[in-house]
Amino acid sequence: MAKINHYITKVESRRRRVRSKIFGTSERPRLTVYRANKYTYIQLVDDVKETTLMSISDAKIRRGELQSKKDQSEVRGLEKTEKLTKTESIIKATEELVAKMKKAKITTVVFDRGQYKYHGRVKAVAETLRNGGIKV
Repeated sequence: MAKINHYITKVESRRRRVRSKIFGTSERPRLTVYRANKYTYIQLVDDVKETTLMSISDAKIRRGELQSKKDQSEVRGLEKTEKLTKTESIIKATEELVAKMKKAKITTVVFDRGQYKYHGRVKAVAETLRNGGIKV
């Protein structure tokens, strides 16, 4: 009979610890941040109805920005173009999300950083929300 491994990693324990203290409602949804190696994803979740209200990623922004830079370089005859950093692209994505949230009349959120430290891209998301007038 195979042995069952009940080992919980440090990442999983951090995720559970943070998530156990946070709950989102339709008036104050939970804003989750998922940070992959290449892109960052943000979701607004209503835990009462168990639905995702809004979501955005910096993938489209980074691809769109690179495409427009490539087109501009062909017009000007340049070979190298400047790329956005991961933090700059998630700031732009968060600004778009803030505009959507204001249209949907969502003014406060519960910030769920997941297993990540409040640093870098995660911190940039929270600060951009605050600068946009969203209460975090």
